[in-house]
Amino acid sequence: MSDTKREIERKYEATSDTRVPDLTRVRGVARVADAGTADLDAVYYDTPGLRLAAHSVTLRRRTGGGDPGWHLKLPVSPGVRDEIGAPLADDVPPDLAALVRAHTRGDTLTPVVRLRSSRDVRHLLDGDGTLLAELSTDTVRAERLGPGGRTARWTEIEVELADGADPALLDAVDTRLRKAGVHPATSPSKLDRALRETGTPPPAPHPAPGPDATAGDHVLAYLRAQADALATHDAGLRRDQPEALHDLRVAARRLRSALRTHRKVLDRAATDPIARELRRLGRELGLDRDQEVLDTRIDAALHTVPRTLQLGPVRGRLTRWSAARGADARGRVLQVLDSDRHLALLDRLDALLADPPLRPAAAKAPEKVLAKAALKDHARVAARLERALALPPGPDRDTALHATRKAAKRARYAAELAAPALGRPARRLAKDMKRLQRLLGDHQDSVVTRRALRELAVQANGAGEPSFTWGLLYAREEAEATARERELPDAWAAVRTRGLARALER
Repeated sequence: MSDTKREIERKYEATSDTRVPDLTRVRGVARVADAGTADLDAVYYDTPGLRLAAHSVTLRRRTGGGDPGWHLKLPVSPGVRDEIGAPLADDVPPDLAALVRAHTRGDTLTPVVRLRSSRDVRHLLDGDGTLLAELSTDTVRAERLGPGGRTARWTEIEVELADGADPALLDAVDTRLRKAGVHPATSPSKLDRALRETGTPPPAPHPAPGPDATAGDHVLAYLRAQADALATHDAGLRRDQPEALHDLRVAARRLRSALRTHRKVLDRAATDPIARELRRLGRELGLDRDQEVLDTRIDAALHTVPRTLQLGPVRGRLTRWSAARGADARGRVLQVLDSDRHLALLDRLDALLADPPLRPAAAKAPEKVLAKAALKDHARVAARLERALALPPGPDRDTALHATRKAAKRARYAAELAAPALGRPARRLAKDMKRLQRLLGDHQDSVVTRRALRELAVQANGAGEPSFTWGLLYAREEAEATARERELPDAWAAVRTRGLARALER
């Protein structure tokens, strides 16, 4: 993978007459050093429909300055982006193209804007001469590429935090600049401003639901957020970020749950096929994630077993077993994400959100519609949990508790969706369901782990190795599952729905 760095910066409006105040009055800044002027020439690439810009993603090829090359910037949070760099080349580097495939969907990346900047750089240093931040004043000339291209000019100030510096410094610099009459930029990036001032701007993000929002507005806002998360975590997974696979699966699960829960809001004739594809996606991605969780759980359990009770080559046995089950796991996941079927799913989600098949309930006030949906999912949990706990301990109860866990996830997601409209009662239900889900998840992890431990014991026995340690861990897992089952009635008794029920009475 290409080089990556975290970029934390603030941008400000400026003119040729703007004066930067004395920043040595900012706490921690002992000296401001002139670092010279650089001429930068950057060509930005995007799809014809500006899909990257619509998601605040920028891809450029830049020459000049101290960091020439290809740069892909992925948003992390306001003012924070991850910049992935690659050496200069004529064409878009394949590594960078792969990171934005969930956005481009096979569309060609072509030059859309050229920015030529004269950058006046100053370094903010502490008493030891350590770089705290870089302040640059950029005089920019933007040119829209293609037929009928227009140009624009502006000046802006950018303050970028140095690696390892305290982010609080940016707040202090911001205060000093504002007092001097320097105001934050209205555009989040140079590319965004260039597109707005030279022609067709990128598609505007949908605003968050306001006080007059309908039930449909809230459901669509939730679906859009999860659809965006699919693309975000797609890139994270390709970058080997630790929780990206888990987060991608959660986004798919939340999408599917919302589509199933809100069939009164969206026509299921359009949403059911998408929900089925999301279920398939979750299962295909889940195979390797489940193995990862299993490996971690058994490894952690082994660390608690005294050496005197680790009989035989247990570590070697676990390593070989894990390697055999997880061989080329990353390759399998990327194959799923790169498949035409997956890209078609993303296109269908976009089409659904662009022209949603709304039903009459979508136009109603959100309080009753969302509360009713959340309470219906809550009732499903109650029925499944009651049925599961009535069964004797054993495989049937384990299966029933796993089904309850799935229902609890769905109820939790329904409450999360409703929270912006319903407030505290929905947030409280989501919190309660999360606790219940965690207990049921621990129980299911124990069930799956016991199956794996039995398999390890059989393999060890067949190879002439002692199976004692695997049996010991099996017994511990069995006790763990029993303990979780004992906690379930109290956890369920603590689930509070009175606030949501009152919403239906108004």
